[in-house]
Amino acid sequence: MHNTLYDALIAPHAGRGGAFLHCDDGTVVTYDGFVARAAQMAHVLAEAGVAPGDRIVVQAPKGADTVALYAGALQAGAVYLPLNTGYTLQELEYFCRDADPRLIICDAADIAALTPLAASVGAQVLTLGGPSGSLSRAASGKPTSFDTVPRGPDDLAALLYTSGTTGRSKGAMLSHMNLLSNARVLTDLWQITDADRLIHALPIFHTHGLFVALNTALLAGSTVRLMARFDLDMILTELPSSTLLMGVPTFYTRLLAADGFTRDCVQTMRLFISGSAPLLAETHQAFEHRTGHRILERYGMTETNMITSNPYVGDRVAGTVGFALPGTEVKITDPDTGATLPPGDIGMIEVRGSNVFQGYWNMPEKTAEELREDGFFITGDLAVQDADGRVSIVGRAKDLIISGGYNIYPKEIEDALNDVDGVSESAVFGVPDPDFGERVMAALVATSDALDLDAIRATVEARLARFKHPRAYVVMDALPRNTMGKVQKNVLRAEHTD
Repeated sequence: MHNTLYDALIAPHAGRGGAFLHCDDGTVVTYDGFVARAAQMAHVLAEAGVAPGDRIVVQAPKGADTVALYAGALQAGAVYLPLNTGYTLQELEYFCRDADPRLIICDAADIAALTPLAASVGAQVLTLGGPSGSLSRAASGKPTSFDTVPRGPDDLAALLYTSGTTGRSKGAMLSHMNLLSNARVLTDLWQITDADRLIHALPIFHTHGLFVALNTALLAGSTVRLMARFDLDMILTELPSSTLLMGVPTFYTRLLAADGFTRDCVQTMRLFISGSAPLLAETHQAFEHRTGHRILERYGMTETNMITSNPYVGDRVAGTVGFALPGTEVKITDPDTGATLPPGDIGMIEVRGSNVFQGYWNMPEKTAEELREDGFFITGDLAVQDADGRVSIVGRAKDLIISGGYNIYPKEIEDALNDVDGVSESAVFGVPDPDFGERVMAALVATSDALDLDAIRATVEARLARFKHPRAYVVMDALPRNTMGKVQKNVLRAEHTD
């Protein structure tokens, strides 16, 4: 029996001397060196008691060893669970208790804070990040080959947490075939090859940066300029020697604001891809005018990986997310009845294919609600599909906010706000932002005449990651509601969008 994802993405590179990762400090990791480092990571995981199917939680800095850990986890048969490096300890506690990991891997600077949490869930802690990282040190003393653990197409490769506007965060179970099938389709569709050099400035704790960018690069044998974070000056330096950039809309608005971003510096580039948040039509147009390149926008979700894409060859239409990927079925349905709607009608996006996840971890009821018996997944996103099959997202059935490529769920912020003395109720909503796609706003109703907004901000900052913090607060006498008593966030958005 083979290891489906490892055998396709990593094993073929054994003995290959070409560059895989170019890192910020000037280090170059060859493909052969990467395969060897992944094997060393797998040895450490196995010696830590990680068995096939065990979860490993990773909240660690982006770097070559973190990428090698992902590959080593696949080789060891583990289920990789990356978490946002901005999550607070309170947020981490839920994920760790729910996922029941065998191992928690964190930044060396966070070891003291995470050790008690790990002990409470029966997990060990290892650290990454520089020479002080215990996992990195241990791996360096291990053999550079490892007997790959067999894992089949339906075995879990990763567990990624997503969430709705109500209820608990949900762990989306992604199989080896879910990830491999999507990587194969995207690599072919976007014509990614070993001649490509990808600028990778995305985080690697979610689908876009980890699975879309890295899996396709590994499958194609591309070179990756691995950046710890988005750095405008660094990207401007790298563009003249690169061919491919995957980013969120914020990347492109910031490039357009830079005087040094000219047509000359993108002469070797063949493709700019955008996702994780809607790209404004004016950004499309300004980018094409400046560079001669038209950004390729695509659409996906944690539960499904990528679903649609504008074509590589053909019209990339601003305001649309293109066509269903090969092998993926997309239909627009009536949200109330589930009936398929004709072209031109707005309805719910449903998707079926080998890219669709296996269900929600420990949530069979929620899985049954959103994953139909015939295999179609109910995305919660509203869209319209034209007669040719091109999809345009028109809104979200849920009140999800996407800011800078991050998913933000209003209820979590509202819960924090409602716990503050003096706040009677709150409503969190997103408004358009040309840089981040959307920004978070909060409407508050006070129990008395005045609210201490500084105290409210301090409470939110202590409980929630920075990207979830409201950028503005509005104090109201009452929240707008419909006749059924439901808060009308559409009204709030309309009143505060300018």
